[in-house]
Amino acid sequence: MKHPLFLIITATIILSSCSRYGSVSLNYPLNPKVIIPNDVRTIAMVNRSLAAPNSKAKLKNVLEAIYTGEVGGSDKHASEECLKGVFEEVRGRRAPQIVIPGNMKVFGTGTREIPTPLSWQSVQTLCDSTGAQALLCLESFDSNTDALANTAVNVIGNLITQRPNNPLPNHVNMNVISYWRLYYPKNKSIVDQYQCNRHASFETNGIGAFVLPPDALPNAAFSSGREYISRLLPDYYTVTRRMYKRGVGAEAWEFKRAFRRAETANWKDAALIWEKLANSPNRINAGRACLNLAVTNEVLGNTEEALIWARRSYEDYGNKLGRDYTNILLERKRIGY
Repeated sequence: MKHPLFLIITATIILSSCSRYGSVSLNYPLNPKVIIPNDVRTIAMVNRSLAAPNSKAKLKNVLEAIYTGEVGGSDKHASEECLKGVFEEVRGRRAPQIVIPGNMKVFGTGTREIPTPLSWQSVQTLCDSTGAQALLCLESFDSNTDALANTAVNVIGNLITQRPNNPLPNHVNMNVISYWRLYYPKNKSIVDQYQCNRHASFETNGIGAFVLPPDALPNAAFSSGREYISRLLPDYYTVTRRMYKRGVGAEAWEFKRAFRRAETANWKDAALIWEKLANSPNRINAGRACLNLAVTNEVLGNTEEALIWARRSYEDYGNKLGRDYTNILLERKRIGY
């Protein structure tokens, strides 16, 4: 089901002291990439990326760590950073509460191999333990670097060619992969499946025993968690609208008075002044006032009224900003915002 998109516009006035123009920035909401069911108020989150103790997968992962240049245990700690990234991204947002079942552990492959989905009985048990309506699972997490591989190639090359000065690699690449599933047990559906890929490169300056910065892997994992959960959260896009802060002649003071009200977000009182100026015998001031009323109405969420004033600004008074603004508003209507 699709959550209703409430049009909440935040406006910020941007001033330019040496210009007749001011501008206002508007933030328009965008629907999230993944729409979660309306009844989901709490999401349980588990880390399934680790292999069970003493399992064959665990042994395989240790051998893989030696081969690929991982630090022993680093993926375990980094996968927890993924979960922290989720918590950080939802903090202060209008989003479902995220909770972690305190006494239940779920194990997976311990590698970047994606496990089969959890049974619905397991999903329901995990949700019931926290009062959640959905389950977010970090199904797999894996990182590696080409540090050891590059070093081995160079060492072997030195032995074969007998060139002790064979250059060492100048950079090391790190790759982090996390795979997520969002389960909805009410109708036994997987709402979302998504793989995050993070890459980073570090200069070694030819140092043979190069060690990754200690925060490189945790930071990449943390960002991975934030990247995933952002798929479930509404986003915003910012637009800027130009408006007039100055008029000409005897009415110049009235423009300044109205604009000061707009600076303090007192748009309704500013509009009262601009409505009088829109009927001014001075065509320049009337056109500018119409344009400002168009911006005011968009700020207040009245798109149709904004379009009327923008058209009047250009059609009746020849204000070119009004023409451009009319086209912008028509495009907004076309795409549904």
